[in-house]
Amino acid sequence: MEDREIIDLYWQRDQQAIHETSGKYGGFLWNIAWNILRSHGDAEECVNDTYLRTWNAIPPARPTAFRAWLGRITRNLSLDRWKLGRALRRGQGAEVLLGELDECIPAPSGLDSTLEDQEIAASISTFLRGLSRENRVMFLRRYWYGDSLASIALRLGCGEGKVKSALFRTRKALRTHLEQEGIWI
Repeated sequence: MEDREIIDLYWQRDQQAIHETSGKYGGFLWNIAWNILRSHGDAEECVNDTYLRTWNAIPPARPTAFRAWLGRITRNLSLDRWKLGRALRRGQGAEVLLGELDECIPAPSGLDSTLEDQEIAASISTFLRGLSRENRVMFLRRYWYGDSLASIALRLGCGEGKVKSALFRTRKALRTHLEQEGIWI
C-alpha cells in the first residue's frame, strides 16, 4: 500500500492504518529503537508508542515524507526513554552516539533554546547537504539511525576504520562549520 493510501486511512480513522503502517515500516522503526535502546521490550514499546502518536497526529497532520516522519517520532521516543532510564552501560547504544557529538553540538540552555535549536538544525542541514553522498550517508546512518560502525561499513562496502575516520573528520568539520555560523559549543 502506498504511503498516501495509509495516510488516507488515518484521516478516515480506520484502524487498518496502524496495521498497514506496521506491515510496511515496523521493521524499520524497530531497528531505530533497538539501535538506541538495545532492549527488545523498550524498542517494541517505542514502536507501539509511535503508532499511537501517529494515530493522534493524523489528522490534522498530513506528512509528505511518511517514512522519515515515522522514523523521527520513533527516534525521539527512544531517546526520551533512554534519557529517563539511563540503564545502558557506558560504551553502548545512545550514550556513545550522543557522546561522539558532544564536541560539535552545543548543549541546550535556557528558555530561548527552541529558536537556537532551529538555527542549529538549519545550519547542520546546510552542512550535511555540502557533504559527499558517502559521508552524508555515514553521518546520518550513525547519528540519526544509530547504526553501528560495522553495519555502516557493510552497507557501504568499506572497512570500519574508514567509517570511523570519516565520521571523526565530519564531526570536526561540523564543529568548524557551526563556529563559522556563530554557533559556539
